[in-house]
Amino acid sequence: MKVTIPRYQQIAADVAAKIVEGYYSEGEKIYVRSSLSSQYGVSSETARRAISALSDMKIVEVTKGSGVLIKSKDKAKNFVNKFNSINEMSNLKKQILTGMEQQIQQNHELKGMISELLYKTERFREVNPLTPFEIELKEDANYIRKSISDVQFWHNTTATIIAIKRENEIIISPGPYAIFCIGDIICYIGDENCHERVQNFFHKTN
Repeated sequence: MKVTIPRYQQIAADVAAKIVEGYYSEGEKIYVRSSLSSQYGVSSETARRAISALSDMKIVEVTKGSGVLIKSKDKAKNFVNKFNSINEMSNLKKQILTGMEQQIQQNHELKGMISELLYKTERFREVNPLTPFEIELKEDANYIRKSISDVQFWHNTTATIIAIKRENEIIISPGPYAIFCIGDIICYIGDENCHERVQNFFHKTN
């Protein structure tokens, strides 16, 4: 199973890393939005989402027609650290799956990777002690082709989406701009009543 991180998040993390490294300074106004598309070979919409993500995290401030203001190096550093942790876990899982497909059984390297994955999983559970729930979006589900932000998912359910399983891939920490599609399996966490609220949210009738 392929594990991917949205392209706009990768670009946002790269820009944040440049802030941490001092390539951009706090208080500096830059005009990167217009050049991100060509620099990273992505659409203008993907570039816009990357800047919007940084703005949502208060790393930058976007003023229409006035460029992008660098606001917080500390917030940029926190984002880069979290992004790198997710990448490490994703890469580790891919290595384990590759080892299993090649039928490399019980060797020292595989045991080490499994031990490391379990260690990271336990640390993740310490930060997020709630057990994840899942729901599959059928053809009759509400909000198909709508984004997480458009439907105010957290506001309406108080649940937090941590991943979306889509066909043969897993989108980790999809962010507010991810679109719901038929067949998606939504993985989320919340209080003991959030599962019922999410069920009603996707299947309520007007």
